[in-house]
Amino acid sequence: MACLFRRSIAAQLSRVLGISTEKLIPVVSAVPVSKKQQTLDFQVSVNSLLTNGYLKLGSNVQSQAKDLSEKLICDHVITEIAVGQRSINFKVNRSLLAEIVVQEVFKKGSKFGIVSELFSGYPCKRVIVEFSSPNIAKKFHAGHLRSTIIGNFIANLKQALGNHVIRMNYLGDWGLQFGLLGAGFQLFGSEEKLNANPLQHLFEVYVEVNKLAEDREDIQKAAQEFFKKLEHGEKQSVALWEHFRTISIEEYEKIYQRLGVHFDEYSGESLYQVKAQELLQLIDQRGLLKKTKQGVGVVDLSPTGDLSVYAKVVRSDGTSLYMTRDIAAAAHRMEKYNFDKMIYVTAKEQCTHFEQLFEVLKILGFNWSERCQHVSFGIVKGMKTRKGDVVFLEDVLNEARSRMLQNMAASKTTKELEDPASTAEKVGVAALIVQDFKGPLLSDYEFDWDRVLQSQGDTGVYLQYTHARLHSLQRQCGRGEERQFNPDCLQDPQAIALLQHLLRYDEVLHQVSEDLQPRHLVNYLIMLSRLASIAHRTLHIKGSLPEVATARLLLFKGISAVLANGMKLLGITPVEKM
Repeated sequence: MACLFRRSIAAQLSRVLGISTEKLIPVVSAVPVSKKQQTLDFQVSVNSLLTNGYLKLGSNVQSQAKDLSEKLICDHVITEIAVGQRSINFKVNRSLLAEIVVQEVFKKGSKFGIVSELFSGYPCKRVIVEFSSPNIAKKFHAGHLRSTIIGNFIANLKQALGNHVIRMNYLGDWGLQFGLLGAGFQLFGSEEKLNANPLQHLFEVYVEVNKLAEDREDIQKAAQEFFKKLEHGEKQSVALWEHFRTISIEEYEKIYQRLGVHFDEYSGESLYQVKAQELLQLIDQRGLLKKTKQGVGVVDLSPTGDLSVYAKVVRSDGTSLYMTRDIAAAAHRMEKYNFDKMIYVTAKEQCTHFEQLFEVLKILGFNWSERCQHVSFGIVKGMKTRKGDVVFLEDVLNEARSRMLQNMAASKTTKELEDPASTAEKVGVAALIVQDFKGPLLSDYEFDWDRVLQSQGDTGVYLQYTHARLHSLQRQCGRGEERQFNPDCLQDPQAIALLQHLLRYDEVLHQVSEDLQPRHLVNYLIMLSRLASIAHRTLHIKGSLPEVATARLLLFKGISAVLANGMKLLGITPVEKM
């Protein structure tokens, strides 16, 4: 990929600065392709050289850039060196650019962009990613979509980079809500309705009992009583709870299959009721368990010890809390997996909870709490289906597929498909994912079906359309598995722009690996699709000389491969026809 070019530029700098080539490689970056014609390929920021101590503070930055550039020389790799704004810019041999980039795309395959000097020191570790985590006995709400696709993306990325990843779904399968549901089901539950539409019926029961509990103390007491029975292992209560849990997971797995998501482990709060009580004893033995005036057990997190900030760990009636079970779960996972990193993917409303969780773990002497990370995200506003306001993820997926089928049927360019519904599903899911990943994860955003499903612009539909179009081109002009080509046939501005953009792929993946923000990859793939569309219109294969046609077809094949790799990291299944 950019290996030879970065190394050559770093070697030139090494000769002048007396710093090792390896240390200088990271300061060499590919220049982003803009709409204006781009001529330079790489740049070195003088500020980054100063920050790293590779240049001494002295005269102004611009004059240092000029002085340094004059000591560098062109060779068979670097053909032009110029001073930019506080930077030194480099143009590389155009024939080498085409030859090396195209060859690397095919040679490295799915590892293109990952097998790079930028990841040479990347430690491969054992990583737990906890994501999705719906509450059992409730339908999978659209609000869980973000946790599911963000967590899946992080797991995909970590795995692609060589980590041993454990994908964990930590179900909300315990707590007072089950007291409410159990009491409600005993009052007006129906086995017949439960078998016919499990989660819908449980949702209706839960809504109904919640309404009653607002005004009736007997319902509240019945809920508390049911949960107490659960905590003490009373057979009938546990049997009902186990039934709810089993059918919930079966229903959720249907949704995960549609999203292309899988889990290595289904965990849950219920597994930690005993461990939570053991932990409470440990907290108490260490003198860390304090009581509020209401009798709630807490761990003091205030710097002055005045209980101005605390984490609740046990109810006044002695039953465990979400926090207690989370502490127990974290400790158990360290015992079981000895993880190097554990990433929790939940909404930003839970930021305080995780700050407190990590703080309590630290107070308890679990130094590995520093290996825990919370990746938070904002809320989606306005995600409604045609049916109404209460949005379940199943309804959202059905709506995306339905609307996409309509759009495909209305389009003149739609191909004959063996399974239009399956294609519409994949394109619809891509649309939902790209819409979600376009901005910073912490941002809330307004959902708009028409914008999400547009075939042009920065949408998942556009990525799928571009990928399908490039495959259509290959079907029409396929020349077997020819890998030999003349790089001089890829010197048109449109081809150069694509090659330059490919130079940046490893940098984008490296940036994403640092901050876990998928928007960098989404923006990169959108630009790749735009450049591919421009090239598709101008770099014709049919009617061109055989040598030119071969080179161009290879370039387009390479682009579709990189586009597919990037989409798969995002959790999108690329389609070859639409």
